[in-house]
Amino acid sequence: MINTHPGKPWWRDGAILTAVVFLAVTGFFLWAEHRAHLFGALPYLLLLLCPLMHLFMHGGHGHGHRHGRTRRGPDAGEQS
Repeated sequence: MINTHPGKPWWRDGAILTAVVFLAVTGFFLWAEHRAHLFGALPYLLLLLCPLMHLFMHGGHGHGHRHGRTRRGPDAGEQS
């Protein structure tokens, strides 16, 4: 956290406390006045989330990252 004066907690600093209160009030009024807009865009945001999750969440599966390695194991089609 930001500590402008040694030994003084950040919530006792007037400038930081003013900024936190300002952001809280601004967030409340944005929520109260624009809630209908946010809920109206929610279905589109969910539809946009599907391809984004597909692109970013398949990184750990190793799709296309074999680089010449052979697959070994019981499901690799090897016969004993």
